[in-house]
Amino acid sequence: MTTITFRDHAYDCNSDESVLACLTRHGLTLPSSCQSGVCQTCMMRATAGSVPEKAQQGLKPTQKSQGYFLACVCIPTGDMTVEQADALNQFTSTVCEKSMLNEEIIRIRIDKPEGFDYHPGQFINIVRDNGALVRSYSLASVADEPLELHIKAIPGGAMSGWVKNHLSVGDPITFQGPTGDCFYLDGKPEQTITMVGVSTGLAPLYGVVRDALAQGHRGPITVYHASLATAGLYYIEEMRALAAAHDNVRYVPCVLHGPAPEGGEVGAVDAIVGATGDFTNHRVFLCGDPPIVNKLRQKVYLGGAHMLEILSDPFDPAPSAGNEQ
Repeated sequence: MTTITFRDHAYDCNSDESVLACLTRHGLTLPSSCQSGVCQTCMMRATAGSVPEKAQQGLKPTQKSQGYFLACVCIPTGDMTVEQADALNQFTSTVCEKSMLNEEIIRIRIDKPEGFDYHPGQFINIVRDNGALVRSYSLASVADEPLELHIKAIPGGAMSGWVKNHLSVGDPITFQGPTGDCFYLDGKPEQTITMVGVSTGLAPLYGVVRDALAQGHRGPITVYHASLATAGLYYIEEMRALAAAHDNVRYVPCVLHGPAPEGGEVGAVDAIVGATGDFTNHRVFLCGDPPIVNKLRQKVYLGGAHMLEILSDPFDPAPSAGNEQ
């Protein structure tokens, strides 16, 4: 008999019993549906103990690496400590830098608090008013830097307006996280990587591409950054410097209207990227506006990319959910 620890309580688990069945037998009610490891409604995360391979079938490699598993088909082989998939730790730190990257995008940097570990490209939830207001922002930083966020000032935006007009260097800031599976995982150093970021969708990609290079990725990496016009782009010189320093990195700024920066392209980014054709054996990162991300996801999938190799982070500015980017 094994032991499942959940919410600081230990529960005995029979030898032929799944984690979900065990916790349900002990009177806990957890999200579940198909009971066969297909719908992923019952996904949980192991913080200690070994996860059986069967319990991770169908999950992305980035999810597996974080210990996520399907509780309905997880028959433990030893003691496990588990939590719900959306459980997040909360931290309070200090804003150490604030600047404008263009007329509407704010960069803030936050001192990395002790005990906060993350993969570049994941996101955090900024919390205000004791949880009454929460918004998600992707991390553009890598491990040895302060946490860096790129925040688009939305007219009337409750969080972005506060960041722009009231948040100052030296102020405390509370956040939850990290979360998200849009990050680089090593193991395929020669694989071709395609990255597409719309507006502040560049933020996670700026972290991911630098992390991939630091881990020794040698395959071609192309980073497309899209905006309506050149004025909406940012980090142009930083991305050019990155490409100049690494022969396997290509940077393509894309605009829908007006002239593009040198080396860039004019047109809808989904058409520009889709025109490259074959995405077989590519790893693809898609970040930004949900309609564009969804179009691109379909195009690269039809172009040969495996669904588990398509990592996306849609930014939804709606107050009710998603990233107010």
